[in-house]
Amino acid sequence: MKRFARDGIFASVCWVLISVGVAGAQDSAVPLTLEESIAIALRQSVTIQSAKEGVLASEARRKEAFTGFLPKLSTTYNYTYNDPAAYIKQPPPSAIQTLTVGTQDNYIWSLDVRQPVFAGGRITANYDISRLGADASRQEELGTIQDIVLEVKRGYFTILKAKRLVGVAKQSVEQFTAQRDLAKNFYEVGLVPRNDYLQAEVRLADGNQALIRAENSLEVARSRFNTVLRRPIGAPVDVVDILDYTPYETAFEECLKTAFENRPEIQVYSLRAEQAGKKVKIVESEFYPSVNLVGSYQRYGDSADLNGSPYRDSENWTVAAMASWDLWEWGRTKYARDASVSQERQAQNALMNVKDQVSLEVKSAWLNVKEAEKLIAVTQKAIEQAEENYRINQERYREQVARSTDVLDALTLLTFTRASWSNALSDYRIALAGLERATGVIWKPVDKEQ
Repeated sequence: MKRFARDGIFASVCWVLISVGVAGAQDSAVPLTLEESIAIALRQSVTIQSAKEGVLASEARRKEAFTGFLPKLSTTYNYTYNDPAAYIKQPPPSAIQTLTVGTQDNYIWSLDVRQPVFAGGRITANYDISRLGADASRQEELGTIQDIVLEVKRGYFTILKAKRLVGVAKQSVEQFTAQRDLAKNFYEVGLVPRNDYLQAEVRLADGNQALIRAENSLEVARSRFNTVLRRPIGAPVDVVDILDYTPYETAFEECLKTAFENRPEIQVYSLRAEQAGKKVKIVESEFYPSVNLVGSYQRYGDSADLNGSPYRDSENWTVAAMASWDLWEWGRTKYARDASVSQERQAQNALMNVKDQVSLEVKSAWLNVKEAEKLIAVTQKAIEQAEENYRINQERYREQVARSTDVLDALTLLTFTRASWSNALSDYRIALAGLERATGVIWKPVDKEQ
């Protein structure tokens, strides 16, 4: 039993040392500013890297579509063996019944150029679809970046919130300790019953438990923040305290207008709707003929050196204008157009739906900011009242005209209001970040020319 007891004590000491070491490492970390945190997250995020790859892919498709305007160059090299050699039959009374007009070995090399002249708007519409797709990918990348920035801000202010709650818990433990010591002294000289001392001990134990939970919440917040920044989950991290309050005075209508102008999601759905309209143009192009200008250069020979033959010159040039037009396909093009028109309407409905969703998000976020502002005002006044209440009860207890439970209750209330103040202040900044994301202004791309 003694050996087990020694092992238990040793393990406890090791745990304390480890905890102190981790806390010391966290405290020694160079505090990150909000701007530095955002820069690290944007640089490290694999989600953003994936979005960038999507932009590169869309841009490549746009360039691919642009080649539809340009001439196409192709070449072929053929060998044909005729057995027998090409000939024609002559009717009697000709003495020669068959006349050879070709060779058995035939080598042909051809160089062809095809330039589209008119395609009913299909090439232009196809390019526009790819161009709009590239623009949509950029907006999707911007939306992804804004989501990451929102996560960083939430994590940043959550750490500050947790740190302040740890401070509140420590202050509470100190005051509960002082009250416990005072009750103990009064009990030892017979001024108060032992129950007062025991109640103070219980409240102190509760305060220590609250401190442990607050410190654990702080460690969880730091780990989550490291995850957002894609750093090692146990890496030391601290942030600069920027929790403050500045009244938010922008009206809801102005926020909604800003959201409609800046939200990447609205831009994406708007571009998708425009793409659907261009797809209608592609289908409608089949109502018109297709015209191409074709040029061809050929070399021929009865051997691989392409030097001609007794029956044919070695080279030949041709230039032609080719038009094709499908006149009747049993309504296929009309039905395809009807389907594309319906898809365009679906895209427009999706755009209206996302605008409705954005309106709801902005309204909810704006109300959250206003609610947090009201809570800040309420809790700030409550702290003053709770501090005065605690001071009065403490003085009354020192004069032995109040009970220990009055002081303990007042201290518990003061701790609660302090925590509420810290919660309200950090929740306000988190709500403000949510409103910035809802209006699409939480992050803007930096102008490279600046």
